[in-house]
Amino acid sequence: MKEVYDFLKKTGTYYLATVEGDQPRVRPFGTINLFEDKLYIQTAKKKDIYSQLAKNPKAELSAFDGQTWIRIAATLVENNTIEAQTSMLDSYPNLKDRYQVGDENNVVYYLKDATATLTNFVGESKTIKF
Repeated sequence: MKEVYDFLKKTGTYYLATVEGDQPRVRPFGTINLFEDKLYIQTAKKKDIYSQLAKNPKAELSAFDGQTWIRIAATLVENNTIEAQTSMLDSYPNLKDRYQVGDENNVVYYLKDATATLTNFVGESKTIKF
């Protein structure tokens, strides 16, 4: 899992795909955090992604570092604890002007039953499950 975290931190931006009805939805994300041996992302409850994940918590993340790309399939599980939110906002202090620990908008999710596949242009592939 640390290798996946390091890869996503290095790229800075990854793309998160969810489903809305029968339509895929993809958007850029930048938050990734390790907390209590789980990989976390953060968003807002006011965004469409929140209602999409409430209906179908399965999602995929993808990123590219110029040589290798990663695809991660996982179930996103909401964690409303103060500790998880604090850890995320401490890792991304630039978000503190928009989100507060325990407010009605801030939400963090951890990746459950995740399968990450790293692949490069020469066809080498590595799978990491966590």
